[in-house]
Amino acid sequence: MKTICLYFEIHQIVHLKRYRFFDIGTDHYYYDDYENDRSIGEIAERSYMPALNAFLDMIKENGDYFKVAFSLSGVGLEQLELHAPQVIAKLQELNDTGCVEFLAEPYSHGLSSLANDECFIADVRRQMSKMEEYFGKRPTVLRNSSLIYSDEIGNVAASMGFKGMLTEGAKHVLGWKSPHYVYNCCQAPGLKLLLRDIDLSDDISLRFNDSDWEGYPLFADNYVNRIATLPEDEQVINIFMELLALGISQPLSSNILEFIKALPRCARQKGITFSTPSEVCCRMNSVGDLFVPDTLSWVDEERDVSCWLGNPMQREAFDKLYSIADRVRIANDPRINQDWDYLQASNNFRFMTTKPSNVGLDRGIYNSPFDAFTNYMNILGDFINRVNSLYPEEIDNDQLDSLLTTIKNQGDEIQVKDNEIVRLKTRLTKAQEDVDKLNAKLDKLTEKKKAAAAKTTTRKTATSTRKTAKPAAEKADDKK
Repeated sequence: MKTICLYFEIHQIVHLKRYRFFDIGTDHYYYDDYENDRSIGEIAERSYMPALNAFLDMIKENGDYFKVAFSLSGVGLEQLELHAPQVIAKLQELNDTGCVEFLAEPYSHGLSSLANDECFIADVRRQMSKMEEYFGKRPTVLRNSSLIYSDEIGNVAASMGFKGMLTEGAKHVLGWKSPHYVYNCCQAPGLKLLLRDIDLSDDISLRFNDSDWEGYPLFADNYVNRIATLPEDEQVINIFMELLALGISQPLSSNILEFIKALPRCARQKGITFSTPSEVCCRMNSVGDLFVPDTLSWVDEERDVSCWLGNPMQREAFDKLYSIADRVRIANDPRINQDWDYLQASNNFRFMTTKPSNVGLDRGIYNSPFDAFTNYMNILGDFINRVNSLYPEEIDNDQLDSLLTTIKNQGDEIQVKDNEIVRLKTRLTKAQEDVDKLNAKLDKLTEKKKAAAAKTTTRKTATSTRKTAKPAAEKADDKK
């Protein structure tokens, strides 16, 4: 039986402000608060809330037949907390239905998986903790920023305990193979891979409202018929996109939500179900290894990372940023950590691209890739100075590695001692409870002994009184 795995990404750009060279060292706040508030308010009104309300209606109408998955970056969630908390409330309402799964992804929505494994692991774990805090469950399936994946990244994901990972069904990787099967990481067979169907996903997210497209207009029954006519053994259809597709990329006036709402009804008629990524990973076996020696993503025709690292400006900014990753981790300063998250976000590098793209790119305040590069490097220069003020450049990488190891070992020792303290406290509490129980029993026994002794004394007194009274009576009789 065929099943549709429907997934949506929720991430919000943190807009940087104009930052001049002469601001370095004097201004440590890098963000355009007005634009952040304006943009996310508009997105919430035009896309997030209408789309999430539509999903809630679909669940109410179809019960647990309809299922959907989301992943939220930690940075995006922070912006929702500040500017659109109603979106979080709606996501929690959806979570309560039991028909929604929340996936893991890097907190920063950044490119740490391409630079620093430790940074990537810490980034993902922070987001997982955030998901557990808001939705009560720790994710078991990973979705990297923009579906970035390689064999090495898959191996890292498997080492973190994930049972599955989402990535792109790129033709240069699959060759003659179909994306409608479950595969596994070639370096870690226990990690299952769900591959995005490019055509079916982009028909909704990119082409739905394009009147020049040969498939226009797209109707739900025709769309589901295409899925139903796939070969019988191709049973997993992964349709992945940004939630922004519903309302922003494809305006509400295009009836995109009516199309989405009709999918469950049309799918049910064809005997097609809906599943979450974790359900697919649990129920379906892998058909074999997927070899991805070079990094792929879901962006542009090349489906690689060239939109972020394709020119010298991007690579210089990227290398400069991650050259201080270990120092940031050692510093563990709250303000530094927040700026680190925002500066890692992949859109900062995307604004610097010189590649032509079939997807329109809004550079915001920037006039050109060089303008974006200059502004970012000014901010990065100030940020690096702040980090180096905590850990000076004189400390080389070997010393940092040694310090990191020492900190880790000390942390492990502290954890062991903390666990031992907890164990001993538990034993002490139990021992105290046992002592209290024994004391209570002893008190009862003492009370019983006292009562028995008092009863014995009373009995003896009564006997003695009778014995004394009897001779006196006999003497009285003798006198008579």
